[in-house]
Amino acid sequence: MLDKKFSPERQSAFAARFEAQKIAFGPVVFQCVRYAWKRGMLQALSDAGGTGLTVKELAANGPWTEYALKVVLETCLSAGVVYLSNGAYVLDKAGYCVLTDSITQINLDFTHDVCYEGLFKLDESLDQQKPVGLNALGEWPTLYQGLSQLPEPAKTSWFAFDHYYSDTSFPSIMPDVLATAPRKVMDIGANTGKFSKAVLNYSPAVEMHLVDLPRQLDVAKENLKEAGLAERAHFHARDLLDAESALPAGMDLIWMSQFLSCFSEPAIASILQRAADALSSTGQLLIMDTFWDRQRYDIAAYCLINTSPYFTAMASGNSKIYESGDYIRMAEAAGLRLLTARDDIGYCHSLLRFARAEG
Repeated sequence: MLDKKFSPERQSAFAARFEAQKIAFGPVVFQCVRYAWKRGMLQALSDAGGTGLTVKELAANGPWTEYALKVVLETCLSAGVVYLSNGAYVLDKAGYCVLTDSITQINLDFTHDVCYEGLFKLDESLDQQKPVGLNALGEWPTLYQGLSQLPEPAKTSWFAFDHYYSDTSFPSIMPDVLATAPRKVMDIGANTGKFSKAVLNYSPAVEMHLVDLPRQLDVAKENLKEAGLAERAHFHARDLLDAESALPAGMDLIWMSQFLSCFSEPAIASILQRAADALSSTGQLLIMDTFWDRQRYDIAAYCLINTSPYFTAMASGNSKIYESGDYIRMAEAAGLRLLTARDDIGYCHSLLRFARAEG
């Protein structure tokens, strides 16, 4: 496990107090920077180059009042998104990232469109261990029941966030997935069927078994039909929160990607036990997920750690981004043993491979 310390070893009390004020005004800074990005202020400064633009020049050539420009750009100045040079605002490095970096934009959209309103009820969600903030988007017990019905722009932002973190990992892990030449592969938490589609395209010998809630499976089924791959796909509607809901048995390989983090520890333990029971005697379980303790860079650990409150307020009320040791401990309790762990997959994924403990 990697030790993470995000503050400098030697930080003065004055510097620490400044960092504390950044936390206090974080939501204000977020909204102003987002406004400057979405309304084109940052793009206008980028187009102006190193000389920048004054507030009067921006107001004369854009759809903003001088008042709006001053309020927003002064906050951007305080956040290092822009800087002042001879009375003109110039795009700074952090502003360039907001304007051009895909993961920054995806995280901004996800935080604003999916999480922002609901996070106001984070305290209630933590106290009750229920996603109390989810009612900002719709009336469902958890977000997963309403995933296909999310209002826009939340729906687009959620899928962009989910797919960015998983899609960057899929191309490089196919040799790992098929290393044991499995014929029957189960994709638990199949979502839109992206992983199953990738496997079916990669190997003509594989038969996929997709497990998810009925609405998600309908989307996956349609996507695989459009790709001409549905003949080798079998669909199993399951509510994995139902501990009595068994999984189809005799699987050579069971796959879970960014799935278990949707559940509480007791639910994960139950799912892992049922997955272990569904394996053939020589079958293996592969879990690909984003473990904050296995990241090479602090920036990735920071993003992952701060995704956990979304799971609390919006998704389930009792799940999070876990440490890898949590999964390993629960897998061992389900009668599995860790064979290998591979890190640095895609943007921030690790791949854990398990087999039956007695195998």
